[in-house]
Amino acid sequence: MTAPWPPPPPPPTPVVVCYRHPKAAAPVKCTRCDQPICTECMVSAPVGWQCPSCLKGAPPVRRMRDIQGGAFSLTSGTPYATYTLLATCVALYVGQQVVPDLTGRGMVVSSMVARGELWRVITSGFLHGDPIHLLFNMLILFQLGSALESRLGRARFLGIYFVSLVGGSIGAMLLQSPTRGAIGASGAVFGLMGTVVVLSKRGRSPIEAGVGGLLVLNLVITFALPGIISIGGHLGGLVAGVLGGLVIRGLGERAGTQRVVLTVGILVVMTVALIGAAGPVAEERCASAVPSALEVDDPNQLRQALSELCG
Repeated sequence: MTAPWPPPPPPPTPVVVCYRHPKAAAPVKCTRCDQPICTECMVSAPVGWQCPSCLKGAPPVRRMRDIQGGAFSLTSGTPYATYTLLATCVALYVGQQVVPDLTGRGMVVSSMVARGELWRVITSGFLHGDPIHLLFNMLILFQLGSALESRLGRARFLGIYFVSLVGGSIGAMLLQSPTRGAIGASGAVFGLMGTVVVLSKRGRSPIEAGVGGLLVLNLVITFALPGIISIGGHLGGLVAGVLGGLVIRGLGERAGTQRVVLTVGILVVMTVALIGAAGPVAEERCASAVPSALEVDDPNQLRQALSELCG
C-alpha cells in the first residue's frame, strides 16, 4: 500500500477561546472550573488564575488588566514616562545651546516668579547647566524612574515626579537669594530617592536597596558644594518626594484602581498647591532682600525698592 506524496498538511490547531468572550483567545484555564479564560477574565488567585464567575462574593482581587498596562494600573511595563522625561531634558539642553536666552527664560528666580512668571517652577526642572549636570541627573532618573514607574504605574510615578520637581523649585527660592536662579532635575531626582526610601522593604531590588546610601552621598555632596549646588532645590524635592511616598504607602501601594486614582488626585492637588504658593514665597523672599521697614523711614522708598527688585 502506498501513501500519497506529498503527505497532506496537518489539520489546523483549533484556537481555544474564552468561555465568557467567544471572540477572545484563552491562554489559560480557570484553576477552579477548568474553563478557558482570556486576559480580560484572568483574576489573580493564590494558585494560578481564576475566572470572575468562580470568585463572585470573594474578597477584592487584582485582575490581569489592572496589574499591567494603563495610566492608572498598579504597575507598568515599559517605562515610557521615564523615557519621555529623559528625552525632554536632553532635547531642551540642546535647545539651550541653540537659543542662549532659553536658560534665562526658564530658570526659577524669585524676583521673576514674584512678577507672575509661575511657569518657571516647572520649566527650571527640565534645564541643565552643563553636560555633567545633565548626565548625572539623567543617569539617576533612568535608574530610579524605570524602577519606580514599573512598580507604581505611570500616573503615580508622574505625580511623584512633578510634586518633587515643584517642591525643589520652592526650596530653591526659600534658601537662595531672590536674584539667583536655579535649574536642573535634581529636585525631582531627590524626590524619587525619597519616595523609594519610604516604600522600600527588605528583599527589594538591588537598586532600591542602595538608594539610602545614594541619598546620603548626594546630601553630603550637596552641603559640601553650597555655592555650586542648590541646597534648597535638593532638600525641597526630597521633602516633597517623601510626603508623596507617604501618601502612596498610606493609601496602599497595591491598592485597587479607585485608590490609585485617589492617590494621583492627592498628588495633583499637592503639586497645584505648591505652584500656588510659589508667588507668595517669591514675594516674601524679595521683601526680605531689601531693608526692613524699621530701616527705611519713608514707606515710599521701601515700596520703590521692592518694585525695582521684584517688579
